[in-house]
Amino acid sequence: MPSAVDHGDDLYAAVKQITQSSSDSDYIDQLVPVMKDVRYSDRAGHLVQALNQLSAEREADIERMCNSNHQEFVSSVNSLLRVREGTVEMTTQILQLNQSIQASTENLAEQKKALVDSRGVRQNIDETSQALNDCLDVLRLANQVHDLLTKKNHYAALRALDELQTVHLKEVSRYKIAEMIEKSVPATQRLIADAVMTDLNTWLFRIREASQYLGEVAFYHTEMRRTRHEERAKQDEHFMKFKLNTAMELVADETDEFDILNNDETDTQVDFSPLFECMHIHETLGQSDHFRAEYAATRRRQKELIIPSSINLLDEDGSELSSLLESIAGFAIIERATIRRTENFRAIVDVEELWDSMCQSTITLITNNLHTVESDDLLLKIKGRIALFILTMENWGYSVTSLNALLLTLFEKYSELLKRRFSEDFQEIVSTDDYMPMPINNLEEYDKVVNVSWYTPDKDREQLTFPCVLPFSQMYPLCCIDIRNFLNQIYLFSDDHFQRSTVIDDTLRSSLDELLCENVCQSLVDRLSSQYPGQIVQILTNLEHFETACQELQDLLFQARSSSSDTKQVVLAATEQFRAAKKTASDRIFELVNSKIDDLIETAEYDWMAMKPTREPSNYMQELTRYLSNIMNSVLLGLPTEIKEFIYFDALSHASTMILVTPTRSLSLSPTLSLSCIRILPISLSAALLTFQLQNLPLDQSVKRITPAAVQALATDAEFLSSFVDSLNNPILKENLDELIQTVALMGTDNSDEFFDVAQRNRKYGKVEPQKGAILIEK
Repeated sequence: MPSAVDHGDDLYAAVKQITQSSSDSDYIDQLVPVMKDVRYSDRAGHLVQALNQLSAEREADIERMCNSNHQEFVSSVNSLLRVREGTVEMTTQILQLNQSIQASTENLAEQKKALVDSRGVRQNIDETSQALNDCLDVLRLANQVHDLLTKKNHYAALRALDELQTVHLKEVSRYKIAEMIEKSVPATQRLIADAVMTDLNTWLFRIREASQYLGEVAFYHTEMRRTRHEERAKQDEHFMKFKLNTAMELVADETDEFDILNNDETDTQVDFSPLFECMHIHETLGQSDHFRAEYAATRRRQKELIIPSSINLLDEDGSELSSLLESIAGFAIIERATIRRTENFRAIVDVEELWDSMCQSTITLITNNLHTVESDDLLLKIKGRIALFILTMENWGYSVTSLNALLLTLFEKYSELLKRRFSEDFQEIVSTDDYMPMPINNLEEYDKVVNVSWYTPDKDREQLTFPCVLPFSQMYPLCCIDIRNFLNQIYLFSDDHFQRSTVIDDTLRSSLDELLCENVCQSLVDRLSSQYPGQIVQILTNLEHFETACQELQDLLFQARSSSSDTKQVVLAATEQFRAAKKTASDRIFELVNSKIDDLIETAEYDWMAMKPTREPSNYMQELTRYLSNIMNSVLLGLPTEIKEFIYFDALSHASTMILVTPTRSLSLSPTLSLSCIRILPISLSAALLTFQLQNLPLDQSVKRITPAAVQALATDAEFLSSFVDSLNNPILKENLDELIQTVALMGTDNSDEFFDVAQRNRKYGKVEPQKGAILIEK
């Protein structure tokens, strides 16, 4: 067999190497490439031969080994047989064990299958349980939203709803419950919005109910500020130049902090949390514009509820007006605080519109009922409440222009009421006066009268003896008191806001003028129709003091004017009217005195044809001088010296003229005769109302001749009158008799030709009219 294969053949070596492999897998792994090579090279036969050769060699080896070890082989075979027997038994056992294992494996497979099935069910259960838990969490959050709504935690409910919608619903989005809850979210949002609006409406109702008290607290705060400002002004005069609500006053008052909306002292707590919560929730819901519009409409409706349909201004304590103003103030303060505590929520134009509307409604209410107020004191209280309201709201930044106009309306009404009241007082004072010099019993009474009257005494108070009399009658100090009261009452209308404006100045001047002119001056002028010179003299004296008072008032009004830059002098028409009334009164005295002189001269009885001269003055001349002396020392004693001298001057001039010429005299005026006629007529014509002729004086046409004895009688009377005037120690008065004395001298001269010589006439008879002198010379 070895000769059949080449020793150099590589197949034999390869097969031999293959047989030496340690494992079947290596054997096969080495055999496969050899077989592939044999297949493609057509050497399969050679491979078989190589294998056979190797097999033959192995058998030869085995046979050789067996031949050399037969006994051992036999024993080995026996052992192998025993082993085989044991192997068979073991195989049987293994088969039995295999059957048992197979049975156990089938049972295990069934159990495993059951286990797998149970694991699937358990997984399904777990997944279902997880799904249920997730759904339960969603339901719990949904219920929590409603629980928070029940507890009025609206924002927390909205946050929980938002978390439910954006987080938890996405986790269970594959379940039907997510869809159901998602559909209910808008409804829940509406529930939250409705709930928060309900709370806000409750809050709005409460603050509307608390608005009056809030306004009352604001008024109290303003009053306290005004008190503190007055105290500062007393301590430092510089603060007097600053009104309330000015920058200076606000800075000075910064140390006194007072929060109207949150103050423990006044127990005011205005919590804006419901509003802020409602704003935030609607902003979160994207409904801010809708909420702003609804809130504005609600506040407009509440504003309408504040304004009543009518108001009673006659209440002494002003409760209705105070309640109205306090409610408006509280409402407006809430609005202003809302603007300050929010951003872009309340439009300023809406708040200002509400304020203007409330102001106009209030002004209309007050104006329509103002005619019912007939008391200036009550009107002053009304003004005080409105002024306090203005000061309070001005501090909160509201426009008070329309309310200032209301104050002007109130002031006009107030001044009319004052003027009416003081007009009645003045008329009563004038009508009930006794028109006698005012008696003073003691120094205290004297000081009171001097302090209230514009009167400068002639003597120092230490030099006075009591009882004494003052030149004016009682009506003058009473009127002065009323004038001062009128000034004070007018200025009472002035305060920190409505100060002494030009309106007060002008109204005061015109009203005072009207009172003094119509109720005092004209009333006194109307009484000049009296036939009693003493009463006329007292009226003239009163008019003199009233003129002085008017001059003092002009200075007082100038100093009290509102604008210090106004340098225009204050002029009262009453000053000139009292001055004119003085002239009328003095004319009336002249008229009465001259009328009496005419009455006395009427009794003159000259016998122009007498042959025997008389050395005694005539009775009428004695009565005339006695009358002039008495009236000057009694009735006219209280008149100023210049007026008395002027009356003397006029009376003597009238007497000297009437003694010579044909006089005209007026009858007594009827009390119903208007004095306007007297005021517009010259004194020289005032006697022309009713006249009659005296038939027994030198220039009378009925006197044809005058004897020297008659001239002597006339000269005696003229001399007597001249002596009386000399006793008055007033050279000016003597000049009034120049015409009478020169005329009497002309009538008694023996050289009448001197009168017709111009130079001589001017020197000796300059006061005698040429025509009258010629007539008398002829007689």
